[in-house]
Amino acid sequence: MTDAPAPLADPHLVYDPVAGDGPKDVVILGSTGSIGTQAIDLVLRNPDRFRVTVLSANGGRVALLAEQAHRLRVRTVAVAREDVVPELREALSARYGAGEPLPEILAGPDAATQVAASDCHTVLNGITGSIGLAPTLAALEAGRTLALANKESLIVGGPLVKALAKPGQIIPVDSEHAALFQALAAGTRADVRKLVVTASGGPFRGRTRQELAAVTVEDALAHPTWAMGPVITINSATLVNKGLEVIEAHLLYDIPFDRIEVVVHPQSYVHSMVEFTDGSTLAQATPPDMRGPIAIGLGWPERVPDAAPVFDWSKASTWEFFPLDNEAFPSVNLARHVGELAGTAPAVFNAANEECVEAFRTGALPYLGIIDTVTRVVEEHGTPAAGTSLTVPDVLEAETWARARARELTARTASAEAHA
Repeated sequence: MTDAPAPLADPHLVYDPVAGDGPKDVVILGSTGSIGTQAIDLVLRNPDRFRVTVLSANGGRVALLAEQAHRLRVRTVAVAREDVVPELREALSARYGAGEPLPEILAGPDAATQVAASDCHTVLNGITGSIGLAPTLAALEAGRTLALANKESLIVGGPLVKALAKPGQIIPVDSEHAALFQALAAGTRADVRKLVVTASGGPFRGRTRQELAAVTVEDALAHPTWAMGPVITINSATLVNKGLEVIEAHLLYDIPFDRIEVVVHPQSYVHSMVEFTDGSTLAQATPPDMRGPIAIGLGWPERVPDAAPVFDWSKASTWEFFPLDNEAFPSVNLARHVGELAGTAPAVFNAANEECVEAFRTGALPYLGIIDTVTRVVEEHGTPAAGTSLTVPDVLEAETWARARARELTARTASAEAHA
């Protein structure tokens, strides 16, 4: 175990690109999403610790983006959609006083990548989906600390990320991986026997595959413990999100897949656990709230006081743990298989899933069709060539193929149901 590669995320190592006594300058990618809005709440409550200099968003919530820019007094705002620039400029002008300089506006599909390399201490990548890969690579190459909430960029571009990241440069922001990160601080790598990743079980915990056949989008979006964006919420309902997190844990901590376990914990209080070789298991627990993991990502090695809610130990509570039903939720085992294949297989898995989730949201694919279609796309992709060095064009080509094939299969499913 001691001869294994150094992990990407190591709580014992601190990477500090810009040492200083003042607030850390932070760039937030995906500022209008769930992670971004909670990060901004944390920053506004801790102005002595953090200062946001740049915001980046897709451009779908212009009014909110303008409000965030004004409250934080950022120097630059970036949007992926060039068509919203006039609306954004007007919204900013309405909030800034006469004579106040407006922030610089950058627009286009590469805008987030451009600002990820800008002058700052930490880049928080809160973008959803594999489009976060280029910004992740840009932040690492520029030498920034990367607070990583965009798991997809690590999953689809694992070798690319590992080649660029310096020891301690990545701090995980997913609640599960922030939990593992903190628990791992209690021992050495040689002490670790197993990583235990917890799953809430989503809204369909306890249902059989047959009982899942008729569930609706509204059912899938009704997560019992977490408030997240629609894509992540549906991924949690299928447990694809947990499969992605298993791959992410393997890449972050260099622990083999056969030593990464998933256990269902409906209350979502314990975010993950580390089992050590002496038989001890350390669990990291807080009420379900992403501001705690975000605070770890932005503040480590320091903790941010009152970042998130705490338990009321004067009230009785019950914490339950159940084994994962792999028959009803085969996505975790499929993710393990994909992770072991490596190469472009994780990119194919992730891209096909993104297409299938969108098809489910629009009514073009039933719930069970999501993982069934993803499985078929992965099988058709086959085994990546052994020893092949992964490149960004490889990832993009694999994603393009996987998306096209998933759309073809989805269309066939819809046609078959229409004629049934």
